[in-house]
Amino acid sequence: MAATRKDEISAILKEQIKGFHYDLEMEEVGVVVEVGDGIARVFGLQGAMAAEIVEFPNDVYGLVLNLEEESVGIALFGGSEYVQEGDEVRRTGRVRETVVGEELLGRVVDPLGRPKDGKGPITSTKTRKAEIKAPGVVERQPVNTPLQTGLKSIDALTPIGRGQRELIIGDRRTGKTAIALDTIINQAGKGVTCVYVAIGQKTSTIARVVDTLERHGAMAYTIVVTAEADDPTPMQYLAPYAGCAMAEYFTYKGEDAFVVYDDLSKHAVAYREMSLLLRRPPGREAYPGDIFYTHSRLLERAVRLSDEHGGGSLTAFPIIETKAGDITSYIPTNVISITDGQIYLESDLFNQGFRPAINVGISVSRVGGAAQIKAMKQIAGDLRLKLSQYRELEAFAEFSADLDEESKAQLARGDRLMEVLKQNQYMPMPVEEQVVSLYVGVENHLADVDVSEVRRFIEEWLRFLHSEHEEIFDELRGGKEFTDSIETQLEKAVSEFKERFGG
Repeated sequence: MAATRKDEISAILKEQIKGFHYDLEMEEVGVVVEVGDGIARVFGLQGAMAAEIVEFPNDVYGLVLNLEEESVGIALFGGSEYVQEGDEVRRTGRVRETVVGEELLGRVVDPLGRPKDGKGPITSTKTRKAEIKAPGVVERQPVNTPLQTGLKSIDALTPIGRGQRELIIGDRRTGKTAIALDTIINQAGKGVTCVYVAIGQKTSTIARVVDTLERHGAMAYTIVVTAEADDPTPMQYLAPYAGCAMAEYFTYKGEDAFVVYDDLSKHAVAYREMSLLLRRPPGREAYPGDIFYTHSRLLERAVRLSDEHGGGSLTAFPIIETKAGDITSYIPTNVISITDGQIYLESDLFNQGFRPAINVGISVSRVGGAAQIKAMKQIAGDLRLKLSQYRELEAFAEFSADLDEESKAQLARGDRLMEVLKQNQYMPMPVEEQVVSLYVGVENHLADVDVSEVRRFIEEWLRFLHSEHEEIFDELRGGKEFTDSIETQLEKAVSEFKERFGG
């Protein structure tokens, strides 16, 4: 009886031992040894990775930036007042990442993908690393598909291709953001997902941008990522990388995406502030030595993927603010050397009422005609040359009262071409309308139209073509080439319209 009992007990014990599971969870915990100015130094996180997110008490998170022998330098995503010396710090094992997905479209979010628009939580469970290695040469294909901005002076003279990085540069209040917003508004129905990243801007400015996009129906395909002026500096530093990751989600699905970084001057200042507080050695203008790399690794992620990798594209518009038109200072020259061209906005042109205030001489696109439809290439081929000759002659004419007839005619033609290139804000124009507008200027059909009447002439000319000769637009949309047949039709249409216009 006793033996049986013993066997039973041992059998039960064996069963229980077999069924026993235990989870040993190891956590690496550090201790805050110093905190202040949004930076914490933590002892004990020997295994921490660069750019890892760590967790402090009171739901405050931080970003590992400095890995030193004795301690780790961490930039805080929340207020320093919630973190004290002696607090425990836990690793999360997650390298800097953000929420991505279709659920973010139409929303205003912070760089971690948390909503800031009061429209409820974001349900997406998909995340993506905020920083990845840019695709190599083999994974790319040449940029040859246009991304239409809807602005005549850009699509004709500095065309943008899908997968390009085009810098918008100029002093404050010269219309840099307006160009980016016009381009976003112009992507309606073109299958391009847009991401607008606001770095270190006033809350009222961001609210105005969101309102503009909503009024023009552009928020349906746009994500707005904001790190405002009063947000912690690490948030401002993280914003463009997070915005890029949100756009890349669509790119690597084989779709087209477009991202605006507004602006990288403030981003550089945020990175400088963090670097100085982390006691990193300062370089030129107190910027850290890796400030060039900070922007190059971001902008190199703009890509047109090869067909084997899905064929998606990511086009980037970094914005840089200059001081007193100085494009030779440190950050502007850095970013100019990274990008595929720049659109330079000039205060003088802006103040003269020429909008968008693009300086045609300095602005350039290194992709050039490869990203233009054939019709635009044919019409705008020598437009840049004509305008630069006009600018030279205009400068010379200021000092000379005596000009020959040919020079006067060239000046008059240039005046009219400049008027044709003017465009109202938030009124992007389809490329076929741009072609027929530029046609009357380039072919000198405006010689007998007063300069003050040119813009009215163009407006009425487009209305006339839509009502009487819609087939011209259809041909341009279909063939995308400016054929002899279209030219003949336009010549007849111009004569017919001029009789009505009374020009």
